Amino acid sequence: MLECCARCLIGAPFASLVATGLCFFGVALFCGCGHEALTGTEQLIETYFSKNYQDYEYLIDVIHAFQYVIYGTASFFFLYGALLLAEGFYTTGAVRQIFGDYRTTICGKGLSATVTGGPKGRGARGPQRAHSLQRVCQCLGKWLGHPDKFVGITYVLTIVWLLVFACSAVPVYIYFNTWTTCQSIANPTKTTASIGTLCADARMYGVLPWNAFPGKVCGSNLLSICKTSEFQMTFHLFIAAFVGAAATLVSLLTFMIAATYNFAVLKLMGRGTKF
Repeated sequence: MLECCARCLIGAPFASLVATGLCFFGVALFCGCGHEALTGTEQLIETYFSKNYQDYEYLIDVIHAFQYVIYGTASFFFLYGALLLAEGFYTTGAVRQIFGDYRTTICGKGLSATVTGGPKGRGARGPQRAHSLQRVCQCLGKWLGHPDKFVGITYVLTIVWLLVFACSAVPVYIYFNTWTTCQSIANPTKTTASIGTLCADARMYGVLPWNAFPGKVCGSNLLSICKTSEFQMTFHLFIAAFVGAAATLVSLLTFMIAATYNFAVLKLMGRGTKF
C-alpha cells in the first residue's frame, strides 16, 4: 500500500495541482467579490451621486452586462481548470514513464504510446488485442496528450486575463482616491485646501455623464458617505476582486510553464532526442 501511494505521489503533477487550486480560488474570489462590488457601486451612485435615473441608466446596463459576463467567466474557468488538471496528470504520467521515475498503469502506458509514438501493441508474438481501458486512454490521450494545444490556448487566455487584471485595478484606484479625500477631510490640518473644495466627482472617471446632477459630493457629505458600511464593503470587495484576478493570472502562468515543459519533453523524446 505504501509503495503504491508513493508511486502515485511521484506521478502527481504538483505544479498543475497548485495552479488548479489557485485558479479556482482566484476565479471564485474575483467573480464573487466583483459581482457584489458592482451591486454596491450601483447603490452608491443611485443614493448619493445622481437623483435622475436617466443619468445612470446606461451605467446600470453596463453593470448588469458585466455581472452576466462574470457568470460565464466563472463557469468557463472552472471547466478549463479541470481540463488543465487532467492534462497535467496525463502528460506528467507520460513524462515520468519516459524518465523511468515510476511504473505506470495501463492508462499511463496507453497515453505514453499516444503522445510519444511508442509501441502500438505489437510484440514478439504478433498483434495483441489492446485492453479496453488502454484503448479508451489512447483515445483520450489524442486530445489531452498534446500539451501544445493547451499551451496556445492558455497563452491567449493569459494575455486576455492580463487585461482583465489591469481593468480590475481601475475601481480600486477610484475608491482609493475617494477614501484618501475622505481622510483629508477628516484631518483638515494635513491639507491646505478648504474642506468644501475636497470632492469626489463620479463624472471625472466616466461613471456618469457630465450633465449629471449633482454628479459629485464634497466636504462633510463625502465624509459621511465614506463612513457608511456600503462604501467600506464595496471598497474592500473591489480589493478582494483585484487579488483574485492576480491569483488567477499567476495560476495561468503556472499552467503555461508546466504545459510547455511537458510538451518540450514529449516532443524531444518522441523524436529520439536525448538531453
